[in-house]
Amino acid sequence: MALNDDVKQRIQQGYRDLLNGKSVKARYGQRLMIAEIARYLGGITEDDGERTSPASACVVEAGTGTGKTLAYLLAAIPMAQALGKKLVISTATVALQDQIVQKDLPDLRQHTKLDFDWTLAKGRGRYLCLSRLEGRLHDEGVQDSDTMPLFLLDKEQEDEPGTREFFEEMLGQYASRNWDGDRDHWPQQIPDDIWRQVTTDHRQCTNRHCSYFDTCAFFEARKGVDEVDVIVANHDLVLADLALGGGAILPRPEDAVFIFDEAHHLPDKALNHFAASVSLNGTRSWLKQLAQVIVKMKPHLAPASHASKTLDRISEASRDYDALLGQVFELADKSVEWTFEDDRNSAQWRYPDGELPEDMARAAVEAGTASATLTRQLGVLVDEMQKAFDEKRDHDVDRQTAEAWFPVVGGLHSRAEDQHRLWMAWQAAREEKGPPPARWAVRQRFDHSEDITFYSSPVLADSLLYGRLWSRAYGVILTSATLTALGRFDRLRSRAGLPEASKYLVVPSAFRYGDMASVEVPAMSALPTDADAFTEALVERLPELWEDGLATLVLFTSRRQMNAVRDKLAPAWPELITTQDDMAKGEVLRHHRERIDAGHRSVLFGVASFAEGIDLPGNYLQHVVITRLPFAVPDDPIDASLAEWVTARGGNPFMEITVPDASIRLVQAAGRLLRTEQDTGRITILDRRIVTRRYGQLLLDALPPFRRVIT
Repeated sequence: MALNDDVKQRIQQGYRDLLNGKSVKARYGQRLMIAEIARYLGGITEDDGERTSPASACVVEAGTGTGKTLAYLLAAIPMAQALGKKLVISTATVALQDQIVQKDLPDLRQHTKLDFDWTLAKGRGRYLCLSRLEGRLHDEGVQDSDTMPLFLLDKEQEDEPGTREFFEEMLGQYASRNWDGDRDHWPQQIPDDIWRQVTTDHRQCTNRHCSYFDTCAFFEARKGVDEVDVIVANHDLVLADLALGGGAILPRPEDAVFIFDEAHHLPDKALNHFAASVSLNGTRSWLKQLAQVIVKMKPHLAPASHASKTLDRISEASRDYDALLGQVFELADKSVEWTFEDDRNSAQWRYPDGELPEDMARAAVEAGTASATLTRQLGVLVDEMQKAFDEKRDHDVDRQTAEAWFPVVGGLHSRAEDQHRLWMAWQAAREEKGPPPARWAVRQRFDHSEDITFYSSPVLADSLLYGRLWSRAYGVILTSATLTALGRFDRLRSRAGLPEASKYLVVPSAFRYGDMASVEVPAMSALPTDADAFTEALVERLPELWEDGLATLVLFTSRRQMNAVRDKLAPAWPELITTQDDMAKGEVLRHHRERIDAGHRSVLFGVASFAEGIDLPGNYLQHVVITRLPFAVPDDPIDASLAEWVTARGGNPFMEITVPDASIRLVQAAGRLLRTEQDTGRITILDRRIVTRRYGQLLLDALPPFRRVIT
């Protein structure tokens, strides 16, 4: 057992040193959290470094003011070191990632005797690819270059004036070691369309075969991952690594202890990673690009070579696939009753129970067969290119051609694989356990064209996470301010498929909620179910609510309603209201703070993304107005599929899914108000259903114990 007296002493002494160094008092909740994590990791049994105890996770809900980040760092760093494991900390937001790397970890090392080092892990796409940069510079100087056809890698690419000079400066800064190749460390923001030209992904990267491998920015950063004690990543990177089998970018799950902060995002992030889609006409346009690749590449290959013959097979498979996509589009066009709303250019159709009609199921099989053939032949071409990098083997393709074309072919192969995943998902038989996959289609109208996109997604992430994470990782800790719904962990347990042996803890808050804030439900002339009348009621009520305070945040569930209310109020209140769409998020918050600092009133209007993750302590936020209960959009195909499954099992999807989901969102929205132990203010809920409906009491009771004022 790793939790021996020496490790306990290191943790306890580290906590005392940290409190003294930062001149802060011990927090009961923080001590509880440290002890729970240490006990969990110390209780894992192993044999020769491999976990032998059943899969389990340690789940800790810790509200704002607990000091949870320092709590899990204090417990997990000494424990992971004693176990000989890497500690991987994963966040959902860049803001928290930056806080951990720039503030919390340096604080811990500065104020304690704990000896550890850390790095920030990012995917290849955040780093410069020297091979791409060289190709870009070459391409800039050649009128008709078919050595490195970058237009095939970057759709809709437009070269801006001065781009060549910019790329030359980039190369110079990297060569002189003034820049490490990390996009985030370049002094100015690099636009996405420019950056895409000089970065790569795992499909387009030749790894050790690349001429620039020894000076590669990504692999240089990757060395740091192998050498440090703590790796700070994000949920997307961890899931991408697990999807590749684990150990591709981060340590193998078996060799790591994972901490997922903001863990309530993990199930949805996992669903996104394992969803698939194909746009029918978009893919047909891509196949035209593929035909251009074949024409340009053909002269570089010996006529009788295997690579040249493979190009011919790719061409044939591409034509077959294109013809089938045309037929599938026609079938979807005629077999679905598309309903376009008045002001929208898109319509959605969900297949009930994930069941495709017979003719569509047959079409999916045929398209899947065609896409499989294309994917396989592109894979053969990738292999032929790779052979050129091996000097010990005979090969038909010379190295210069392979270096120029490998990124193009790798990108095409990756795109074909992504499409094939959709067709496989549409053919997959329903599993005995759990809900069927969600399958749906979206039709979009553009100015001069239209498209139909097919989608497939798992409905729950339970088996995905169990097979890739829970069953493999040495240890996993989940933490967030909102992991329970209606006071229970059931929602998280089912959506994430948490193992039976998992441990659960709700850490008591340091906040004196009843003294610090009130939650108020005033009388309203309309309910949100009558959208137009409720909009008018909001227009009438909101000026009264922001009258007595400087800083107010008004949260909406509908962007359309937010804009309608703003349009009606703005003429009478010039410069007072800022919506989250008026400028970038950081700029909105900066503008708000500047107004408050200058003694001016400021009212922020926001939707879902402003109900979570914004931090406005003290005078920067004194009043949170929640216009309506945050129920999910009823036409979300994944939620609708889950509700359908719950109903088929005799359950009540509104009480089992909709209300718990709304509870979490409501708690998160209320959580914007109190950020420190000195904050005070009030929360106003304008949706009377919270006091007139049976479920309302559940939602109200799930909020922190604010002082209640109901009129």
